[in-house]
Amino acid sequence: ETEPLTSKKNVSDCNEGEDCKENGRLVRNPKSALRLVEDGNKVHPSQGDKGEAAQISNGYSGVQSSVPCNGMGELMELEDRETWSKKIDFLLSVIGYAVDLGNVWRFPYICYQNGGGAFLIPYTIMAIFGGIPLFYMELALGQYHRNGCISIWRKICPIFKGIGFAICIIDLYVASYYNTIMAWAFYYLVSSFTAELPWTSCTNAWNTGNCTNYFSKDNVSWSLHSISPAEEFYTRQVLQVHKANGLDDLGGISWQLTLCLLLIFTIVYFSIWKGVKTSGKVVWVTATFPYIILFILLVRGATLPGAWRGVLYYLKPEWQKLLATEVWVDAAAQIFFSLGPGFGVLLAYASYNKFHNNCYQDALVTSTVNCVTSFVSGFVIFTVLGYMAEMRNEDVSEVAKDTGPSLLFITYAEAIANMPASTFFAIIFFLMLLTLGLDSTFAGLEGVITGVLDEYPHVWSKRRELFVLGLTIVCFLGSLATLTFGGAYVVKLFEEYATGPAVLTVVFLEAVAVAWFYGITQFCNDVKEMLGFTPGWYWRICWAAISPIFLLFVTCSFLSNPPELRLFDYSYPYWTTVVGYCIGTSSIICIPIYMIYRLIITPGTLKERILKSITPETATEIPFGDIRMNAV
Repeated sequence: ETEPLTSKKNVSDCNEGEDCKENGRLVRNPKSALRLVEDGNKVHPSQGDKGEAAQISNGYSGVQSSVPCNGMGELMELEDRETWSKKIDFLLSVIGYAVDLGNVWRFPYICYQNGGGAFLIPYTIMAIFGGIPLFYMELALGQYHRNGCISIWRKICPIFKGIGFAICIIDLYVASYYNTIMAWAFYYLVSSFTAELPWTSCTNAWNTGNCTNYFSKDNVSWSLHSISPAEEFYTRQVLQVHKANGLDDLGGISWQLTLCLLLIFTIVYFSIWKGVKTSGKVVWVTATFPYIILFILLVRGATLPGAWRGVLYYLKPEWQKLLATEVWVDAAAQIFFSLGPGFGVLLAYASYNKFHNNCYQDALVTSTVNCVTSFVSGFVIFTVLGYMAEMRNEDVSEVAKDTGPSLLFITYAEAIANMPASTFFAIIFFLMLLTLGLDSTFAGLEGVITGVLDEYPHVWSKRRELFVLGLTIVCFLGSLATLTFGGAYVVKLFEEYATGPAVLTVVFLEAVAVAWFYGITQFCNDVKEMLGFTPGWYWRICWAAISPIFLLFVTCSFLSNPPELRLFDYSYPYWTTVVGYCIGTSSIICIPIYMIYRLIITPGTLKERILKSITPETATEIPFGDIRMNAV
């Protein structure tokens, strides 16, 4: 054992109960207990030695190792997996993924809708007991097993492998509508390079007789039928929804938005085609630039007349709302979708970390940055809404009726247009929206890419650029329905149904699979091997009970009270709800289908099939310096 593993000398005579070298490898005899001593006295037990007789936490032993594992506990030299160039590349990538457009428009709206400052109490509680534990769990899983969202289940609980396929489908759905919102922002950006912003006047070709510019120097009265020039620019020039009659008649495709989306996907492709080595550099811009712009807009907003009215409306606590169930549901949903477990991104990004990277610290830092960004974004938005209310001589509640993208593209765009140096602020604001969206798109597609490449390395490992090209083309073609004149209706439908309940279901099953099938004890031992310490009881209880209950609570609340969709003057008919649920089900149906398939192809009695299907079938490679140990 004192000879190097690469020694040319072959030893074929192995004594029973002892370790031996064969063909340049140290092979562990099944009857011996292998222990490697590092740094003189630090003992690293193999995963197979953690329980008696190598028992897996689900009680079924006798794991079958597949290639590249040739025997139990074998030490072998493998080609290293690609890793991040620097730790900061990983942190910026995760922050860029978690901090997206929703932080700017969704959190401020949900906050003032659910009690202002009082909403921060359920939001914080849900973050501590639900969001952050799930965030930490996914980072730890990805970093330890070093696989994407599909193949990782062979090392955890093979019968749940359908979760990986469901995640990939959900990510494709998100890519089909999320990038269209960025195309709208890009259209605004291009339109901002003028001396006078086009959404400031009512003299354009797309304006109607109801267009009312109350910022003009003339005394203009705001009536019930008045429409701001910013709203008409958004609905009649950018979206052109007046040319569509609803989801049953979407109209033609907007060539302007198509060109904008094509350019966005081109940027995305050349940012991620080479892997995390390139995307890790791009996020230095896309993840940091929004914070510079948010600070500039915060300072500018704070100096506007009436800004205090918006801040007061944003933070004024309404304590009685804490007794309403929907407030807690909104808090849980907001923190969950803000941190973003369940999209395969955290698994993929963490899989490129070094094995002993402190993912515990990463989870706390990135989740805290994300929550603080959401809170600060509320000040950026509501100082401007207070200014709008001052100019209109209305209450902030009347000005803040717009939700979702309309809050950015109508209300905020209109406020910017009537500030001094409006062109400058418009350009940097829509640049900020683009960068917020881009790194989230990088992340979503990387989740799919890593998952597929790890599952089918013999097909795609040497053809990453070709696979990424095919994936971006598929996403672009899938976005065509959202580029029609009625595309905004499609975006709303996908946003509410294609991702919401499906992702919640996926993460619920993921948490159950890890906590109750793979085993909390086994998982905590994995974390100890990486970090040198075992997660405390708080984390164990959250993973085993609180987080699954948290997810089940939000999912049941959504399903029991589906949202009644309405956009502009269009109320979604009942059949669109059915279509929405069909879209959401189309992804999670992969989970039961794979379970049935798995049980059919597994030999043995039904009990033996179930036991084999919930037992890890592939060894996890644990690195020790220049070698890796397959732990089984």
